[in-house]
Amino acid sequence: MNGFDPARGFGVYVHWPYCARICPYCDFNVYAAKARDTGPLFDALLRDLEGWRGRTGEREVSSIFFGGGTPSLMSGAQVAQLIAHVRSLWNVTPGAEITLEANPDDLARFGEFAEAGVDRLSLGVQSLDDERLKFLGRTHSAGDALKALDEARGKFRSISIDMIYAVPGQTLEDWRGELSRALALGADHLSLYELSIEPGAAFAFAVKRKAWAPASDDEAAELFEATQEMSEAAGLPAYEISNHARGAEHRSVHNGIYWKCGDWAGVGPGAHGRLTIGGKRWAVEAAEKPGAYLHHVKTNGLGWSVVDELDAVGQARERVAMGLRVVEGFAVADVEALRLKVNAENVAMLVKLGFVVERDGRVALTPEGRLRADRIAAEIAP
Repeated sequence: MNGFDPARGFGVYVHWPYCARICPYCDFNVYAAKARDTGPLFDALLRDLEGWRGRTGEREVSSIFFGGGTPSLMSGAQVAQLIAHVRSLWNVTPGAEITLEANPDDLARFGEFAEAGVDRLSLGVQSLDDERLKFLGRTHSAGDALKALDEARGKFRSISIDMIYAVPGQTLEDWRGELSRALALGADHLSLYELSIEPGAAFAFAVKRKAWAPASDDEAAELFEATQEMSEAAGLPAYEISNHARGAEHRSVHNGIYWKCGDWAGVGPGAHGRLTIGGKRWAVEAAEKPGAYLHHVKTNGLGWSVVDELDAVGQARERVAMGLRVVEGFAVADVEALRLKVNAENVAMLVKLGFVVERDGRVALTPEGRLRADRIAAEIAP
């Protein structure tokens, strides 16, 4: 088994678990902010980073990503201190991508984040329709989102906006109109997600009690196809199933590390990470509840609560599933390097069905195949 391959990339993910309000579609590890003293958590993040550095050794960091939760609830000074701490522990490459997820409500701090070193802002717009925003449990209006985007312009190298479609009652015409407005805003990157009903999220309970019904598979497929077609026509083609960029320079470097099966340090409650070291690859998960996370960091110098070794089959399945998400697909040699083989018979069948293409030693999904990505990955992988 090979050691860490720098070409796959190494990043740092920082999870800030607090939100002003928890959205009903969200199943992430988040907690209501209330009037909490976040000092102990912030100190634990710094120590957890040090613990990760002790395990990884020297690495080149190509991406730092502040996710959540709502990391834009942090102060600019906190973000600056975390970035400086990462720089003190590892060699951060010149021009490394530093992303922060933000809510439009927090636009007053955008300047602070830019001064702290953030060069890419991911703005949680979600919808440009006030009624749909209320349904999604968002605290901002469409007007607020537009003001936030205006405030972000010129402060960051790259601006991404998130949008959700397949909201109950949303017709194809509705979504086409909303997406057309979003594409006209001039963002460098769009993440366009179908509303998914996640177990444990408030929406799952609403659907269970039949308060409303999610879009059917056919309706969702129609919306997805319209999304691909309109985004490409507007100069933001999909480079991954849900992600669209105005040129390669605006593709997410951090998500690219995930899709290439690189390594990343994951700090903060419930954060996931990957670590390849000593000929082995580990899937790591930090303790979920903030109190438990603080205890783990205080006791062990790391927030880790789950550490699983990925065997060759597990790694191969991850490489296939993650590699299929991007338009380039995965290299067959990437699986063979683990002394395993893809299911060639199923690949040939899927090529005939028009769901995948095989060229230059790579297997990639066609636009039709993207609708069936998870199932196809399971049929191809060892």
